[in-house]
Amino acid sequence: MEAPVLVQVPGEIERLLPGAAYGGPVWWTEARASTAVADAGRLAGSFAGRLATVLGGAVWPPEAATTDVVPLATDVSAVPVPVTDAPAIDVLTEATGVVIQDRPVIALTNWLSDAFRTASGADRSLQIVTPPTARLTLPTRTALRGLPNRWVIQDPDHGYYDGLSGAELRWKDGTFSPVRDERGGVSVSVPFATAADTGDRQLLLTLRTRHRPTESLALGHALETAWRHLTGAPPAGWSTAEPVNLPWSTREITDLARARSPRPTFLIAVGHPERPALATVRVLRTPRGVEEDITLALGYGCDEEPPLKAIPPLLGALDAEHGLVSLLVLLRAARRDLTVPACLEAPPVPVAFALGASEADVVGRRRAEHPPAGPEPSHVGRALHYPLGDGMDAGAWGRLRDLTDHLRRG
Repeated sequence: MEAPVLVQVPGEIERLLPGAAYGGPVWWTEARASTAVADAGRLAGSFAGRLATVLGGAVWPPEAATTDVVPLATDVSAVPVPVTDAPAIDVLTEATGVVIQDRPVIALTNWLSDAFRTASGADRSLQIVTPPTARLTLPTRTALRGLPNRWVIQDPDHGYYDGLSGAELRWKDGTFSPVRDERGGVSVSVPFATAADTGDRQLLLTLRTRHRPTESLALGHALETAWRHLTGAPPAGWSTAEPVNLPWSTREITDLARARSPRPTFLIAVGHPERPALATVRVLRTPRGVEEDITLALGYGCDEEPPLKAIPPLLGALDAEHGLVSLLVLLRAARRDLTVPACLEAPPVPVAFALGASEADVVGRRRAEHPPAGPEPSHVGRALHYPLGDGMDAGAWGRLRDLTDHLRRG
């Protein structure tokens, strides 16, 4: 059983359990059953059902709940804990930790985050096995970056395949790896390549800020500024894992990062239910100061227009008040709810790149203001804004590559 958390952020339960209507605030806890023990699933359902009955609550999925007494089999007295001591890991080999999940949205819960840390610390990959109907949250997608970590789809009709690349997989030598033909090629599973375009889009911002490590330093304000410029409101909540349970507070974020320094701090922030928005933040202590690496994603339906005109004013505010280093803005055709399905999605396309004033000075003003292959930047205060396209032209990647190569040579 996972330690319960008080979820005080509106819409967070519905974000992770689509169709649920539990309201809030609510206490959230999870029970996991070992796949190695018969009737363990019924035992977990009995625990959850009894807890909800006594305290007044609800169980997901509803059919799992029971108040039946589930006697332990007489030939089982204890189940050995894996050497990782990570209860979220179902199968452990020398190369891989495997987590089996059957839920609509695979969130980066405390348990799953612990499994990532444990596997990484033991030089193992982590591979999450789900049915084809499951989707990932963006924090889980971010945590899976870097092979041999994988999202493994178990399809009853098509076998195993990678939920992010579509590569057909097989279990071999204690890990899931691609099935290769005689030439070393990899086949893409049929269901992965048959995605439909819904017309939804996502606006993605990747930005870095840098601050002097003073006693008065407050973190989280750059993200809040971006949120307000793009949605008209601050973030609704923050946490170190999902579900995001704490109301938004830059003071609490700063206190946590200060207590963990010089170790990095990873945070998740979410918006209000009417505008899907989610961010990940990594706070780093570097020789140059305290840096915030921020990725912010916002979802829009086919009848909604991403607020691209808000980018220049946002750039000015970030540079003038929050130590902007760089900003990259992208658009992509992807789900409005910001979840990641196990099907082919178009890559994001750059819209704009920006350099903060201090970083432009480091590169050299003459070089930064006159890239030979373009694009010619506009000045937003002392920051530089480089337009790259409308989010539809894949050629913008080439323009971005040429620009960053030029700036690095400075």
